[in-house]
Amino acid sequence: MLSLLARTMPMCGRASPALLVRCVGVGGVGGLQEGRRPLVVVPEGLPKLPVPPLRSTCERYLAALEPLLSPEEMEHTRHLVNDFLHSGVGERLQKGLERRARKTENWVSDWWLQAYLDSRMPVAVYTSPGVILPRMHFQDRQGQMRFAAKLIAGVLSFKKMIDNDTLPVQQMRGKPLCMDQYYHVLSSCRLPGPKRDTVVNYAIAMTPPTHITVVHNFQFFILDVYNSDGTPLAVDQIYMQLEKIWNSSLQTNKEPIGLLTSQHRNTWGKAYNNLIKDKTNKESVRAIEKSIFTVCLDAPLPRVSDELYHSRVAAQMLHGGGSRWNSGNRWFDKTIQFIIGEDGSCGLTYEHAPTEGPPIMYLVDYVVEYMKRTQLPRAPMIPLPMPQKLRFNITPEIKKDIEKAKQNMNMMVHDLDVRAFIFSDYGKDVPKAHKLSPDGFVQMAMQLAYYRMYKECCSTYESASLRMFRLGRTETIRSTSVESFAFVTAMDNPAKQNSEKIALLENAIKAHRAYADLAVNGQAIDRHLLGLKMQAIEDLTSMPEIFMDTAYAVAQHFNLYTSQVGSQTDCVMCLGPLVPDGYGVCYNPMDNHINFAITAFNSCEETNATRFSRGLREALSDMRTLLEQTPRASS
Repeated sequence: MLSLLARTMPMCGRASPALLVRCVGVGGVGGLQEGRRPLVVVPEGLPKLPVPPLRSTCERYLAALEPLLSPEEMEHTRHLVNDFLHSGVGERLQKGLERRARKTENWVSDWWLQAYLDSRMPVAVYTSPGVILPRMHFQDRQGQMRFAAKLIAGVLSFKKMIDNDTLPVQQMRGKPLCMDQYYHVLSSCRLPGPKRDTVVNYAIAMTPPTHITVVHNFQFFILDVYNSDGTPLAVDQIYMQLEKIWNSSLQTNKEPIGLLTSQHRNTWGKAYNNLIKDKTNKESVRAIEKSIFTVCLDAPLPRVSDELYHSRVAAQMLHGGGSRWNSGNRWFDKTIQFIIGEDGSCGLTYEHAPTEGPPIMYLVDYVVEYMKRTQLPRAPMIPLPMPQKLRFNITPEIKKDIEKAKQNMNMMVHDLDVRAFIFSDYGKDVPKAHKLSPDGFVQMAMQLAYYRMYKECCSTYESASLRMFRLGRTETIRSTSVESFAFVTAMDNPAKQNSEKIALLENAIKAHRAYADLAVNGQAIDRHLLGLKMQAIEDLTSMPEIFMDTAYAVAQHFNLYTSQVGSQTDCVMCLGPLVPDGYGVCYNPMDNHINFAITAFNSCEETNATRFSRGLREALSDMRTLLEQTPRASS
């Protein structure tokens, strides 16, 4: 299921203040079910996600496999697909999906969430993305806390729009987008279970939380961020409270209790049940889970060169650097954690089950702009109570669990190969000047870099937003195509003229754009195939041969797991690879440069993030040279 899940961050649409949210109550998997406030928020009149025609999906599935399989393998799979289409098996499952679509707000959304919550892999690295924010100029604790105080105030300002239902509805291509995910980012948390986790949204409780969690030197504190009259604390009030927290957590020998949340979900589930047997521990855990969000005040790291700086920060956002550094300064189950290092490094990590990337990036853009505003007049300095330090009683058994978590986290840290960098030769400007899609251009550069390294194509995942539909999450843009294969095989062929190479590049980018259009309109293949497979499981029938075929495993083995992270802020997201022998690639194309973050696993001898990043740079450079040195006929 995890290969179908594909941790995704679709591109963010532009916000339109003309459309405001209307609340519609709809049940959801894993959230609070009491319905005290609406669980789901859908713009009025938003269409349901369609079920694509079965024949269209079968034809597109075969087309997607063509550059990945041998002729003999293609012939075998073509026979299975034809049998699925005409034997009545596919039609029966299709009708079941269509019935489900009529009865539900979104026929795939519960299955999608279930896939996240069923996964037993650790959330750190394997499913939770990170975001690297621009480097800050402070180098001391005062600067760290001033920045943290402004950030907290900015998030509370954003929260006010959610609480008041005044959050502008975003649009994409002139159409409104579903805003439901925004209502699950704050005051929510994942809880481990023995076989499946749950996500609890405390914002819908009768008494929503009014505190955040702050963690420093592995010690957790409750910071109430609202005055008794319901108004949020001012920046200088928050700063003073953070000072108190800092001065109360100077010890560096505390047990890193937060490391437990980085474990394999079954291991953490057992440790969790053991941890909360103690009343004090249970109260502390509940306080963290119910908090609006978490702020991690990280210890500074040893200096590195400017070339390695972004890679090191990306690693900090994904896993914290190991038990010796800041990995214990996290609660990885919390939906959103803002991470602020004393050395000026900052960003966040988020738990992926309740949300995709757009709410996170829109929140980031809002907070960054908020922090640029002229500081408001100082608030009257009314004495505020000391933030409550959360206590944990560490039994020998819990101590043993923490030691095991340290070992596993350190292995995870050593296994993750991270390279984040700024490609500064050009940005969106060059492909735009040649009337080419910047996103398609970068995707073809990745195809070229991969082909040059491995002399073959691979399944490539790029996330697309389905938020034009009710409760829409994501769909897969399959960037590897017959057209992309024709381009990459021609690019280094001296027998090919440059004009022919450019034509093949243009065709590949057009094919990518056409598939992206299918994806955002709910007509691509991956969610439909997932739905057909899940329908077979729910019907308790034998699994159709099409899903048992080796070709299906090849199609779902995404060696390139990619996401364009649209943001006005000069930042970049980062995520772990989806498969053991693959790469995770995030990119944020700005006007004059492109931010990249690439990950691979050191345990795989075939992959190397540094080598792939070098190949990607070369591909981007060579594609620009191809365009600029080849005369083109006037259009």
